[in-house]
Amino acid sequence: MEYLMIVITAALINNVVLIQFLGICSFLGVSKNMKASASLGAAVIFVITIASAVASLLYNYVLDPFGLDYMKTIVFILIIAALVQIVEMFLKKTSPALYKALGIYLPLITTNCAVLGVALTNVTNEYNFAQSVLAGFGTAVGYTIAIVLLAGLRSRINEDDLPAPVKGAPIVLLCAALMSIAFMGFSGLSI
Repeated sequence: MEYLMIVITAALINNVVLIQFLGICSFLGVSKNMKASASLGAAVIFVITIASAVASLLYNYVLDPFGLDYMKTIVFILIIAALVQIVEMFLKKTSPALYKALGIYLPLITTNCAVLGVALTNVTNEYNFAQSVLAGFGTAVGYTIAIVLLAGLRSRINEDDLPAPVKGAPIVLLCAALMSIAFMGFSGLSI
């Protein structure tokens, strides 16, 4: 039950984009296209889950025992950068169209504060390996839910005839704000 609550809390109650406001750049930038949003979500799930696992192992078995915990931020950034490079090479080789569709946002996963935020939060919460992996997975699933929902809303908004002052970024930001308010309703799920 504890592990299930970690995933639910990370995905819905403390949604990385809509509640913690991390990873907004790619959230707003890629959500123009449903396929690109889902693909970026899948890449983020892979990167955050694996980064959480590797960061947990390195922190618990190298950094903390040897008194090097002050290096956690730089070590986590290096882990994330390496994982993103692996994903980027894989997509470039297997799916050039998707690689092109994700454009600049794929390398931006490296600097996506959501990825680093999860690794640092896991350390702060003193999660063990399993808890870190589940928190990372839940966070990434929450990111994917949010970006896919916004992509769906944006596809509907593009079909509507809106007044000029709210077209484009204003209506997208309004939708994101309303989604954030809606996700705050999940706060009652915590135990």
